[in-house]
Amino acid sequence: MTEVGVHEAKTRLSELLRGVEAGDEVTVTRGGHPVARIVPIESVAPAPKRSLFGILADEISDAGDWEYDEEEANAMGDLFGIPRDEDARR
Repeated sequence: MTEVGVHEAKTRLSELLRGVEAGDEVTVTRGGHPVARIVPIESVAPAPKRSLFGILADEISDAGDWEYDEEEANAMGDLFGIPRDEDARR
């Protein structure tokens, strides 16, 4: 693993990136303290994916309790740039 200060990292960035592409890891320090690490993409674990429903599971009530409100639906459509469909009712 390579360790460089911020100034050196800026000066040698292209060279350091070639090393990272070859599998090296670079720790960038400021005042002798590590502040960042540059690692090859393959070394970074992907963030776990969660469905929107999973994230909002405790926030959504039973759909049976909902009533269609055309004015509210149009306002939401306007907010997200969705064309109005006056005949689309559920």
